[in-house]
Order: sequence, then structure tokens, then C-alpha cells
Amino acid sequence: MKPYFTGDTYDTPDSTPRFLMDRLFLGSRWFFVGGYIGEIIRSRSLAVKNTYNREAWAESSYRILKLIEGCGGRFHMSGLNNLRSVSGPVVFISNHMSILETFVLPCMIVPLMEVTFVVKESLVRHFLFGPVMKSRNPIVVKRINPREDFQVVMNKGKELLSKGVSIIIFPQSTRNAVFNPEEFNSLGVKLAKAAGVHIIPAALKTDFWENGTYLKDIGPVSRNKPIHIVFDKPMEITGSGKDEHKQIVQFIVNNLQQWGATIKGKN
Repeated sequence: MKPYFTGDTYDTPDSTPRFLMDRLFLGSRWFFVGGYIGEIIRSRSLAVKNTYNREAWAESSYRILKLIEGCGGRFHMSGLNNLRSVSGPVVFISNHMSILETFVLPCMIVPLMEVTFVVKESLVRHFLFGPVMKSRNPIVVKRINPREDFQVVMNKGKELLSKGVSIIIFPQSTRNAVFNPEEFNSLGVKLAKAAGVHIIPAALKTDFWENGTYLKDIGPVSRNKPIHIVFDKPMEITGSGKDEHKQIVQFIVNNLQQWGATIKGKN
């Protein structure tokens, strides 16, 4: 599978045009929402037929990225070479700002390695998105009993990593435009240490696609907010993991501050 991005950085070209239909919808969210729901329906159709494979996942992710660009979104990515610098599976640890990253991270990572997400149970039960997510063999947590979720992530996580499948973990309890370091748990670090694999930290600012008030996945689109995604160098766990966890949090905080995002406890 050919990667969609070949350099270390990618920036949406200034010449990228807005879709005419997006303009005709007068800057509302609805053309964009219709586009991504249409992509989910197409992916779901393949998933229920057991034909939604790794390549199809990457393709649908890239189409959503191009949809975002056509609706005024501007991506700024860096550290993409760090994805190519590892020879085995890794644990990706990132902040979680919106649903956007769930849709677009695969087109950056999947062409280079097998990967899946740690997701909450409601995602795999969702009528539309559930079959798509289940086809990717995710690690499913219930978010009711933290001890039980910990065991699920550790047991299935080590199993998948031993088979060469990388794992994306969002350690926050829920996606939030405000980053709270105290809510960023160390589960990903513990999994990487137990499995003996590297970590690739990621920092992102994706509030272009805001969380909705009533339907969280159908929030407004803020075209004036650029989308930032940066991957750090692979990190090896050499001790208990506490120092590495602090480094990951600081990496995210430093980037979010640079991008003008809100961080709880910071002025």
C-alpha cells in the first residue's frame, strides 16, 4: 500500500479550493456532515460484507481528510518520518480533542503499519459506525469499571502487539477541547512497558470539528481553526514509565500552547 504522505511534513496547499456545495450551504456544517455520514455508510456496507480491509480503511480515512480540506479545513502535520523510523509495532499515545482524529489518523498510519484503536463500547454498538469499528478488531472498554478496563487493555493489547499490530490510545476520559493533564492517565505507557514496545507520542489540535451540544459527533465546523497533528520520536520505556509519562504530557502541553489551545491550570 502506497503512503498518502511521503515527506516529514504536510500542509494543505493554500490553493486548495472550497467545494462549491459547501459554499452554497453558507458556511454551515451540513454539507460536511452529509459528506462524512455518506462515507461512513459506504464503509459500513463494505464492513458488513467483510470486505472493509486495511486498504479500504486507509482510503476512506483519506477521503474524509480531503472532504475536510474541501470544506475549508487546513492541515499542518509534522513528524511523519517518525512513523517510518520504527520496525515493529508501537503504542501511539495522544490527546483527544474531537472525533476528527479518529477519522483521519488512519490515512497517516495504516499505509505504514497494522494499527487499531482502544475504543469505548458504545462505538462498536453504534448502528452506523459499529460494523466499521468492529472490522478493525479494536480493544473495547466499557468505561464503567476502571480495573476491568485496565485488564482488557493490558491483555488484548499485549496480544495484538505480539502479532505486530500497533495501538492508538487516547488516555483522556473523553474528548475535550480543553486539555487537562491530570486526566491524562498512564495506561498507554504501562501497556508499552509490559509489551516491550516503543511509544510514539502525538499532539493534536482538531477543534476545527467541534463537539456538538446535543449530538456530540455532529458539532459545528470552525473553518478559522487550523488542524495541527505532530508525531514525536519513538520513545523507549527504560524505568517505571513515570518519567516517560511526564515527557509525553509535556510534549502535548508544549505543542498545544504553541497552537493557542486551552490547557486547564495554565494561563
